[in-house]
Amino acid sequence: MNYINGKNLDLDIFKRVVFDYELVGIDEASKEEVKVARSYIEKVIEKENPVYGINTGFGKLSDLSIEKENLSKLQENLLKSHACGVGEVFSEKVVRGMLLLRINALIKGYSGIRLEVIEKMVEFLNKRVTPVVFSKGSLGASGDLAPLSHMALPLIGLGEVFYHGERQTALEGLKKAGISPISSLVAKEGLSLINGTQAMTSVGAIALIEALNLLEVSKINLAMTIQGLTGIIDVFDAKVHQLRNQTGQINISKDMLRILEGSNLTTKQGELRVQDAYSLRCSPQVLGASYDAINYCKDILMKEMNAVTDNPIVFPEEDQVISAGNFHGQPVALAMDFLGIAVSELANISERRLERLVNSSLSNGLPPFLVKKPGINSGFMIVQYSAASLVSENKVLAHPASVDSIPSSANQEDHVSMGTIAARKALAIVDNTYDVLAMELFTAAQAIDFRNPEKLSPATKKVYDFIRNKINFIEDDKIMYKDIHEVKRMIRSDEFKVMIGSEI
Repeated sequence: MNYINGKNLDLDIFKRVVFDYELVGIDEASKEEVKVARSYIEKVIEKENPVYGINTGFGKLSDLSIEKENLSKLQENLLKSHACGVGEVFSEKVVRGMLLLRINALIKGYSGIRLEVIEKMVEFLNKRVTPVVFSKGSLGASGDLAPLSHMALPLIGLGEVFYHGERQTALEGLKKAGISPISSLVAKEGLSLINGTQAMTSVGAIALIEALNLLEVSKINLAMTIQGLTGIIDVFDAKVHQLRNQTGQINISKDMLRILEGSNLTTKQGELRVQDAYSLRCSPQVLGASYDAINYCKDILMKEMNAVTDNPIVFPEEDQVISAGNFHGQPVALAMDFLGIAVSELANISERRLERLVNSSLSNGLPPFLVKKPGINSGFMIVQYSAASLVSENKVLAHPASVDSIPSSANQEDHVSMGTIAARKALAIVDNTYDVLAMELFTAAQAIDFRNPEKLSPATKKVYDFIRNKINFIEDDKIMYKDIHEVKRMIRSDEFKVMIGSEI
């Protein structure tokens, strides 16, 4: 059981709950804070002073007061009217992440929602009932209103869910799972459920988890390709990188020396050539910059995962309800744009290394397109084409979303973050980059067979053997997409992560 308290959620807990279906519980102290905040909201209602989101309309309609007898209907209508999502539905992981993140924000005791509503969300997670949430329709300010509305509807028996992989009405799915929907929402609760950044943060956390793995795979790929091209190892000398004073660059070069230790396929400066091309020689600088950027994004997301992003925010001890703007997704939007750019560069330099492997004018003695009989065989020619197309697509996707804004709610909400778009783009870039890195690793293994696999460093020999356990040397042209897909599956697998984790 993973007990959360609004402060302790990290990538490890997120992954265990969202990816591995581990159970989640609420810390007892947090339950008490939720009850205190709700009790205070009840007092605010009794006073009948206009307080945004409690007894007023929303957005441009915030100046309209709502009668006490209509407060419950107001909250239900909010979810219905705001569930305007379109496009493909989010994956189960994304929606489970949204639930977990929203629970973690609400249990901090600044929202005024009843504990039973939060516990119902926990029940959804633990019984694997996943709301159907559409991926498009959020501006990333006023919260992820449309996605979170779709997430919240099944709590009151509306909308749709996935249960045991089957898409069905919420009432059907809840009945099968043995869950009773909440009979009705009360004042403030609908707004508490949908005012937040949990859609963009969930997508962002998943993209970040994968980006961190891509960094590790990139180091392995670099080591394999350097040996396939008999690259110069002097470029990783610690003295060089200490002078630059960039953390990522220093760490990447240190790791590369460790991964390549014992190799008989690397060369020294002047041994075969004076210097290598930038895609090899400048690799610590490029990968190091992405390393630093990805870790910056990690810092932002870790803060956001444990943040209060509600509006209004309830301060019971100060007898105050403040309507402000913590729902605005700008911090996440900028970070997700940055993450997409950083991951794009991992693919960009990977494709350039792949090109050198297949181009006999650049490969330091390897045959054209890495086949014994070029001409009748095209070999790895189109592997590079495919990688190049993905790199080009990433360049389009890397255009920042956060620099855009468009007014909404009759110009009351006149600056928005587009953070969910930025997060979705980052995740798409991550998937493309997995494909590119899989293609390079697939190609590097073929190149190494033209050298001598026994001369690989011990760390990379394990990787080579791991690949060759499923993917054979290509003697004559064959259908290659299955091999590429298999290598992609491999580098995403826990087995591969454990193997390279023990070497890096």
